[in-house]
Amino acid sequence: MPLKVYADGANLDQMLTIYRQKAAQGFTTNPTLMRQAGISDYQGFAQSVLKEIKDLPISFEVFADDLPTMAVQARKIASWGSNVYVKIPVTNSKRDSCAPLIKELSAEGIKLNVTAILSLRQVTEVVEALAANTPAVVSVFAGRVADTGRDPVPLMKEAVALCAAKPKSELLWASPREVLNIYQAEQVGCHIITATPDLIKKLALKDKDLEDYSLETVKMFLTDATAAGFTI
Repeated sequence: MPLKVYADGANLDQMLTIYRQKAAQGFTTNPTLMRQAGISDYQGFAQSVLKEIKDLPISFEVFADDLPTMAVQARKIASWGSNVYVKIPVTNSKRDSCAPLIKELSAEGIKLNVTAILSLRQVTEVVEALAANTPAVVSVFAGRVADTGRDPVPLMKEAVALCAAKPKSELLWASPREVLNIYQAEQVGCHIITATPDLIKKLALKDKDLEDYSLETVKMFLTDATAAGFTI
């Protein structure tokens, strides 16, 4: 499909399996995923990934909470490889906009992945800050938008149009909740979607016969009930 799927996670073995199977066109991670994976050496993990994956884009995030320190971290992360995108949050924890930093780094030619975006106002601010000739990713957390009871599809459609102002900027549908989101992202014109390894595996189900799938489900229930030794 024209939509690019980026694997989201921080398990090196899973990342390498996906890479070798050519099941994704890029990779993303973040401090939360790294902590959940038990990673304590941030740079060591990043460099172990980059040693194996050199030809696909990989996003690593800054974790400072003030713009000057974010800038230092961003430049260091960018130096790790030509395929590295530096993830910058749209604001810090005090709700200070990171747009000035985004503008500065993008003007330097640093490839950015601006993350944690949830509103069209934020999309507009980020796109305005990005340099026209520097590749960038604009990550809108459509899954979190959906968690609030709002349909993310109209928002993402508008975000596609906003990103068109900077042709080297790609819109990313972040935090999908189900495989359907991958097809929705493609339909609205997103360039990229992140997906966990479990969602990537489910792409093999595309156009599967529904009654065959029903039978497989029934067989699963029977197998598990038998294995558990259930009686009434």
